Amino acid sequence: MAREQGSEQAPAAAEGGTRGSRELLTPLPLLRGAAASESFTTVLVALGANVLIAVAKSAAAVVTGSASLVAEAAHSWADSGNEIFLLIANRRARRPRDRAHPFGHGREAYVWSLFAALGIFVAGAAVSVTHGIQELLHPEPADHFLVGYVVLAVSFVLEGVSFLQSVRQARSEAEPLQRDLIEHVMATSDPTLRAVFAEDSAALTGLVIAAAGLAAHQLTGSPVPDAVGSILVGVLLGVVAIVLINRNRRFLVGEEADPRIRSAALRALLDMPEVARVTYLRLEVVGPRMVFVTGDVDLTGDDTESHVAVRLRALEAKFCVSPAVAGAVLSLSAPDEPSLHA
Repeated sequence: MAREQGSEQAPAAAEGGTRGSRELLTPLPLLRGAAASESFTTVLVALGANVLIAVAKSAAAVVTGSASLVAEAAHSWADSGNEIFLLIANRRARRPRDRAHPFGHGREAYVWSLFAALGIFVAGAAVSVTHGIQELLHPEPADHFLVGYVVLAVSFVLEGVSFLQSVRQARSEAEPLQRDLIEHVMATSDPTLRAVFAEDSAALTGLVIAAAGLAAHQLTGSPVPDAVGSILVGVLLGVVAIVLINRNRRFLVGEEADPRIRSAALRALLDMPEVARVTYLRLEVVGPRMVFVTGDVDLTGDDTESHVAVRLRALEAKFCVSPAVAGAVLSLSAPDEPSLHA
């Protein structure tokens, strides 16, 4: 088919717009509104848990003098501050598109989530490692170990509640995409879900490290294991921060949507009666659960160039009805371009 191909099926295409866009949504884990609300709940649960934990750990660190508890307190205060960034990310990314931002504000989520990841690195990792080294150089005894154990146990329960909320959201989104839990957390375009899941995982691991360091301090009478525990918590947070920073960087630069979503979108496009073939299709992530679609298509029939342009705009409108599509630009395929197959 050449560039002037087309047919008189444009009205039918317009009538099928809503149905076609809904089909395009099928591979996506959730509609944007429902998913964004779930992410907001996940962040709120994490914020409430972290504030309570940070206060308890700070008090326990003062009472016991444990280096590991100081590191854990710094960790929880950093997480609490980071949840504020994540709430801002969730809110600003949901702002509607405007003239200056025709594809919406979705990428702002990655900017604010990047700030949160940097907060983990600076306020969590750096403080914990620095305090652990200082404790090694200038050791101080700890006491009131029972207080420390109680606070760590309560913190573990609260962190567990937050972690289970993020796991529940991740599983509900991973199932339609046939991903396992960890694969989805790493691949999802929602940075707030990934951040909360990673922070809570690190927090639970850090609590185990802190408890081990505190117990070794009590049993040996030496503050060295406690200080080493503080350093290990800092290293753990540093690794988590680097992973989150890298994922946000990649989405800010521009990353193509999951191949399974692209394949489903290609199938939906080929099922449309006005589309004869597709020779190019790219879905780029422009925000949490939002993509921008570009493609080359061959339309059915044989029509004038002006009518073909109208039909292409109608086809783009089908995509844009979907809340998961920030925009679409479709062009005509060249006759010698190979066809894509779903």
